[in-house]
Amino acid sequence: MSEKKVSVRFYNDREVRAIWDDEHDKWWFSVVDIVAALSLSSNPSNYWYVLKSRLKKAGSQTLTNCKGLRLMSADGRQRRTDCLDSDGIVELAKSFPNRKAVEFLDWFLYRDNTIDGQSKKKAYDLFESGLLTSLEPGTVECLQQIHAFIFGGLYEFAGKIRDRNISKGGFLFANANCFSSVLPTIERMPETTFDEIIDKYVEMNIAHPFLEGNGRSMRIWLDLTSGMTTRKPKTFPMQVCIIGQTELFFYVLST
Repeated sequence: MSEKKVSVRFYNDREVRAIWDDEHDKWWFSVVDIVAALSLSSNPSNYWYVLKSRLKKAGSQTLTNCKGLRLMSADGRQRRTDCLDSDGIVELAKSFPNRKAVEFLDWFLYRDNTIDGQSKKKAYDLFESGLLTSLEPGTVECLQQIHAFIFGGLYEFAGKIRDRNISKGGFLFANANCFSSVLPTIERMPETTFDEIIDKYVEMNIAHPFLEGNGRSMRIWLDLTSGMTTRKPKTFPMQVCIIGQTELFFYVLST
């Protein structure tokens, strides 16, 4: 099994780690993280130990597909932890109070049909698609392709540079009439240091080239830019990409 793709999402401020299985084309999720999210226990490992014993005695099928896989722990070390695939997690959730289980599964299965919910799901699909490795980091075209993928079918202007002015909270973003000169200038900004990359991101954020969906697209663009320009997978083994205010995934660069 390849361990190059790792996902970390947050449910009610509790992390849920997962690792991608290239052989079987699916994610495996940390059971302890799920238990922590559902039980709110101060000792989720012990909670899972007790629950696991109870499930074994009951002959539960939930454990038949449980695997011990290595995931990054809080101390920065790779530690073996019990993992279940998505079907197993759905079954595991049934061991908890119905209201908590339903709320968790709505989040886990992306039952949010809003544009925000759907675009969030498509952001994960983008990560899994492998498209990110084919894009040219730091370019306007790269940002447009990211936006088009995430918001395609949700906005008719997905991937299109806006042609009218917009503002938010009284702040007026860059004039659309100036994009022909502004965006190429931002694209040419250097990306050799962390500060330069952040400066470039800030300028693109001030430009706000799309009518909607700038934040999510640009944070992925920032992650891709920083990962591909540092060229230091040993120093920066994981590039963090914030998908929402409390959700992120790690895109692990292959050496």
